Formats: sequence, C-alpha cells, structure tokens
Amino acid sequence: MSKLPDPAESRQVDHAIEPLIYRRWSPRALSGEPISEEELLRLFEAARWAPSTYNEQEWRFLYAKRETPQWPAFFDLLMKDNQTWCENAAMLVVILAHKVFAKNGKPNPVHLFDCGSAFENLALQGTAMGLVVHGMAGFDFERAKRELKVPDDYDVAAMLAVGRPGDPENLPDKLREMEVPSGRRPVKDSIHEGPYESA
Repeated sequence: MSKLPDPAESRQVDHAIEPLIYRRWSPRALSGEPISEEELLRLFEAARWAPSTYNEQEWRFLYAKRETPQWPAFFDLLMKDNQTWCENAAMLVVILAHKVFAKNGKPNPVHLFDCGSAFENLALQGTAMGLVVHGMAGFDFERAKRELKVPDDYDVAAMLAVGRPGDPENLPDKLREMEVPSGRRPVKDSIHEGPYESA
C-alpha cells in the first residue's frame, strides 16, 4: 500500500477550486505494477478532449509499456537520475507537437501550448484514477527525435512516466527527501491587470 502523502492535507488554496486540481502532483515513488489497456486508453481519451487552435489536435503520443520490446528504447532516452525511479513506471510516453497547420502547412505558433493542454488533461485524469503521471524534460530530445523516427514537422515536446503509486522508502535518499507535494506562489504574484510591470 502506498505511503505517498495526500496533497489535499498539505496544500492550502487561497480561492475555491476543484480539489482534483490541487490533488495533482508529480511524485517519483512508483510500484512497478502494470496498468491495464483500459486504463491506458482512458488517459489518452482525456488528452483527446483538450482544447486546440482550429481543433488541430497537434499532440501525438508515442508510448512504451514496461516489460515490452519497446521499453528499452524509451527508457534509454532518460537521464540517469530519472532512470533511477522510472524503472518502476508502468508506461513511458513521449509527447510530440505538430509544428504546422494541417490545412495549409504554415507554422502554428501555439503547437506546444496546445500539447500542454492535452498533457494536463491526461495528468488530471490520472489523478482521478489514482495513478501517478509525472512529466519530464530530463531526457535526450535529439535522440528521441532520431531514434523514435519523429517526422521533421513535429517537435518533441516532453516525456512522462505513468504508474501506480509506490513507497517513497524505496527511493534513493536524495529523491525521498523531495517526495512531498510542492506549494505555489500566491496568485497575486502571477497576475497583473494591464501591461507587464516588474514587481
């Protein structure tokens, strides 16, 4: 049974929002247990319904489940520190973002923004299902593009690990100390009515 802390017990919101939003966090303690095909498809179904400019749906997800022939190619893309805990993930995913509009081939300036929306949908769905969804930049972007045969009109946007919650005691000391839900700066420090002004 997982001993991960419950973010709802430590995070304090300043304004009323849906609990699912502040319950989402990115732990590293994973159990190594698989997820089912139905669970996998539910995650990607949630991503499918993200908003996107002109309904472009720029995102593409390449994935590998643990203990499959595809797993080593994805796992080897990770930086060593991320390999330490991702070895217990049920699935690794690389998110791609289509850089141009499908209708005319012109550059799409919000392709990464829209893929971020799809990731957030997936992450919130994972939270609702009791799964860990942990997004990462700690991998080799160029190798991912080359070794996963990503077409030139796509950017490699990010990578993520999905799995069932595990026991933080099984993490290395350095990672175990980080295994607490992080806070956020006050909303007033992130917003400003009118033109940008430094604090």
